[in-house]
Order: sequence, then structure tokens, then C-alpha cells
Amino acid sequence: MRRLAFALILPLALGAQTRGVTSGQKTPRLVIRNATMVDGNGTPARGPVDIVIENGRIADVVTLDAVALRRGEGRRPAGDVQIDATGKFVLPGLINAHTHMQSSRSGQSMGGFEYYLLLQLANGVTTVREVGAENELQSLRLRDQQAKGELVGPRILVYPMFSNGRIRTAADARARVQEMKKLGVDGIKILGIDRDIMQAMEDEAHKVGLMVAHHVGVEETNAWDDIAFGTHSIEHWYGIPDAAILDRRQHFPSDYNYLDETDRFRWAGRLWREADPARLDSVLSSMVRANVAWVPTLDIYEASRDLQRAQTQPWFHDYLHPSLANYFKPDPANHGSYFIGWSSTDEVYWKENYRLWMAALRDFERKGGLIGCGDDAGFIYQMYGYGLIREMELHQEAGFLPLTVIQHCTGNNAKILGRENEIGRVRAGWAADLIIVDGNPLEDLKTLYPTNQVQLRDGKEVRAGLEWTIAAGVPYHVPTLTARIKQIVDSAKAK
Repeated sequence: MRRLAFALILPLALGAQTRGVTSGQKTPRLVIRNATMVDGNGTPARGPVDIVIENGRIADVVTLDAVALRRGEGRRPAGDVQIDATGKFVLPGLINAHTHMQSSRSGQSMGGFEYYLLLQLANGVTTVREVGAENELQSLRLRDQQAKGELVGPRILVYPMFSNGRIRTAADARARVQEMKKLGVDGIKILGIDRDIMQAMEDEAHKVGLMVAHHVGVEETNAWDDIAFGTHSIEHWYGIPDAAILDRRQHFPSDYNYLDETDRFRWAGRLWREADPARLDSVLSSMVRANVAWVPTLDIYEASRDLQRAQTQPWFHDYLHPSLANYFKPDPANHGSYFIGWSSTDEVYWKENYRLWMAALRDFERKGGLIGCGDDAGFIYQMYGYGLIREMELHQEAGFLPLTVIQHCTGNNAKILGRENEIGRVRAGWAADLIIVDGNPLEDLKTLYPTNQVQLRDGKEVRAGLEWTIAAGVPYHVPTLTARIKQIVDSAKAK
């Protein structure tokens, strides 16, 4: 990889330099020069290329012949405004397929949604799937404002939550789906749902063209119901090992209480070991045949296997909002803040849980299954955006190559959202959602973090990290974004 990077420095003599680009300002024609490109379809890196952006879309991807250009025989696309990406990598903008847009935590305001939205952009996220908002109508308004260019942030897809709640009959379920369709939602997220309600809801959703994501908990339904009813994606992982337990239910102690989250997450750490391997193989194969995708959110449970690591992440010092920090503290009133009496024994069980979970993910993809990426941040010591990069690192830990991990977070996520002909690729005609990375993410996924990493290149220490996020053709300078985020945090701390 280092020899390739050296070769890609050669076009610098052609005079490329960043000029005319203002963070947050859209320009009619922007050209990214001399980039090494990683498409979102799993193919190897290639370059150097010039990428032309017009009217929020990728107009052209031009492969450069450095020798021909030096001889005056080659032609480069014109662009008065350009970003020099010599020695850098360009990827599709990341897609966060499982997120919650939050403006407050534990009853304390974070000053609106700016903090959340800027963190996503600063981590290279150009599309989010909101799967459980503070207010679905508010999320729809934010989505529409962002689409009109009135709101700085990633593209927003809204999947309101659907659970039993006031829904008591199949007729209620169908009526609620019709109501959601009229509101203009992009899909539906279900959780805590009974089988007859789920069947009616999914049937109606298919009729009106709404995609369905299922956060399966310990409930009446599991992955077999997702397979039977046509769920588009299973979120997290509950429901998959549940469906593979021969006794149909995990062996809980007699005093177990699902609503006591310390109980719930402690015993969740023992779930995968109870799944029967042969039955699990059948569940995974059936999910593949039924086109049920899997968005595992590996990052959001990581504190359960290593609490100290989760509590001391380096970006917390400058970028963790005090309202969010307060929410993370152990408190039964806050969902996911369950670390009361958490022990080394709990962590050991969770380490084994991850080993088995990751093996199931590998098997699922080998069978042809579609795996996506989401971070579920705002809970359990995970910050918005940063959690998605950590999710990618955990996919690599699970045994996937970096090229495949990038595909999970770009092209695969686009398919899961039904937007594969619009986002998730570096391809002419696709939305100009891109990230420019100073460093090689195929060698080190940590270069995708906005906080710069120190690397050793040719015997010298250099800074590497995410440099630009381009969302719908608008370039955002990542250090400028993080400076604004720090300003928000510092102001909140001062108060």
C-alpha cells in the first residue's frame, strides 16, 4: 500500500492545489484533483482520478494518465474551484443506517439539533436513517429543511417507531401505517410488537411501499417472523439467536425482570451461547433467502465488554456535550445507563458474546446476506458519528476486510435504504456525497475519525484524518466543523 501511495504523489507536479473552496458554500462546479478513489461496491482503490461535481451530483469521474498529461497529450476537466486530493483517498459519504436525532438528553437541552448534525458531518456521514425521534413531525420538518438546503447536516430519512402501545388490533395497525404514509415518512421501525400486529403492519407497509426495520427485543416475535413477514432489516441482534434456541426462550433466572436494564443487558451477554449452531445456520440461511438485511450496531454494546474503554474515549474531552455526559452516567431512569454493579464476570460473558455474534455475521455474509452499518449513538457511551467509525473498526475485528467494511457503510447501506441508485457510490450520476481522507483508510480505519491521528510515513510523524465531507455537493472542512462543535461544548460547560 505504501508503494501505491508513493506512486499517487506523482501528479502533484501537474499543479494541483486547493483553491476557491469555502466550507459550507455550494459552487456550480467543483473538481477534486488527483484522488485515490474507493467506490462503495467493494472493488479495489484506483487512481489518480479527477471527480467533477455539478449541481449536487457527480458529473464525471476521470481517470488520469500522468505521463500523457506531462506530454501535453491528456486533458483534464475544467474547474475554477478545486480541492487537491493528491496522496489522499476519496470515499462515498458514510451512511448511518441506525441513528436517533436528539436535541436533549436526561432532560437537559443540547441547544437544538446543531450539535447532533455537525457531529455526523464531521465524521463523514452524509445520510442518516432516523429510527426513533423525539417527535416524528419535527424530524419530517428537519428532513425537508435539509433537502431544501435550509439546514446544515446530512440527508435525513425518517422511520418513526411503531409498537403495540395504542395499537390493539390488526385494523389499528393498518390504519396507523396509512397515517404514516400520509405524513410522508420514509419507512417504519418496529419494536416490542405482537405477532398478529406485526403481520398486519408489515402487510400494509408492503402495500403502500414503506420499508420496515425491526428492533427485535425479548418479545413474542423473532427472526422467523421477520423472514415470514418480509422485514427489510433486523436492527441490533436480538431475535436472531433467540430464533435459534431449541427451547424457544433463553434460560433466564427466576427473578429476571426485562424492564430492569441491568438484568436485561447482563443476561443478553449470555444469549449467543444458548443458540443451537445447526438451528442458527438455518435462521441465517433463511434470512438470506428472504432478503432480510442485518444492521448489527456492534458499537453500541461495546461498553458491556469493556466499560473502562467506553468511558475514556479520547474525543470526550473536547466534544462530549455535558448533557450527553450526564445521560451516560449509571441511572435506571436513562435507557442504556445500566452499569450498576457491572462486574468483570459480566464483561467476560460479553466478550464471548461478541466472538459468537461476529462469527454469525461472517457466516451470514458468506451465505450472501446483506450487512449494513449504524451506530445507535446517544446511548451507552457512544457519541453521534464517532460511534459509526467505531462500528467500522468492529466490523474489521469481526473478520471483514477494510474494503468490505467501507462497502457495509456505503453501498450496502444504500441498498438497505432502497437508495442504491442514488447514494453510496463514487459514480457519475450519483449524489455528490463524498469524503476526502488524508491517510489510507484501507490500512487504518482510524484515519476516518475527524480528530487527527499521528502516523509514521517515510520515517516522519504526520497527522492523518478526515479532511472534507461533501454532502449533496456542498464541501465542509472537517477541522472547521470540529472547531464549531468544540465551541458548542465549551459554551455548555461554561453554563
